[in-house]
Amino acid sequence: MNGKSWTIFIIIVIAVIGGMVYLSTQNKLNIDDIDDNAMARFIDAEERNGNIADHTLGNKDAKVVLIEYGDYQCPGCSTAAPKAKAVAEKYSDDMVLIFRNFPISNSHPNARAAAAVAESAAFQGKFWEMHDMIYANQDSWSQASASDRTNVFLGYARELKLNEEQLKKDLSEPRITKKINFDVALGRKQGVSATPSFYLNGKPVEATNDADYLETAVKEELKKAGVKIEDKESAEK
Repeated sequence: MNGKSWTIFIIIVIAVIGGMVYLSTQNKLNIDDIDDNAMARFIDAEERNGNIADHTLGNKDAKVVLIEYGDYQCPGCSTAAPKAKAVAEKYSDDMVLIFRNFPISNSHPNARAAAAVAESAAFQGKFWEMHDMIYANQDSWSQASASDRTNVFLGYARELKLNEEQLKKDLSEPRITKKINFDVALGRKQGVSATPSFYLNGKPVEATNDADYLETAVKEELKKAGVKIEDKESAEK
């Protein structure tokens, strides 16, 4: 290749790389306007999340907010998720649990598909039911092929009495991709690098050897908010 040919080749390469950089910049999800305080609270439906609001359990106007970033194929998440739900249900009047998707696809190739199924079930009012079923039966689909996992998920839809055809149609909804990408962007901005990750009123909850570490952390935050924990615990006995 002579000097002139090399020059043309280099120009073409620079143009291609420049185009790729431009496209990646254009497609980048910009959440710069969402600050730490906003991320730590309920986020309503908007264009960037496909007009799909945060999924909540409890009182979304409560002062105590527990945010869970979860990957449906993550074994640790399948253990932690029911505990988080139990805490949210126990203190439902005074706190809210928010679930956000954080599929780590390079190690969990079926995680994003599972997230899409849960989001699709939400269109039929069964987000938490599908969320629970996917986690509870993780071993049944986590290593499955694309076609096999779809059959498994459709089986869950039947169990939950969902409209299967509608679910299959909704799975290809661009809104769902936007929602998952939005959740991941929030997680990265908040500092998530692994799952499960929990944030309580904006601060990370460190896992301990205490099986009830989530409830312990929540109770401390509820006390700070003036909630009388002792009265609630006495009422349960």
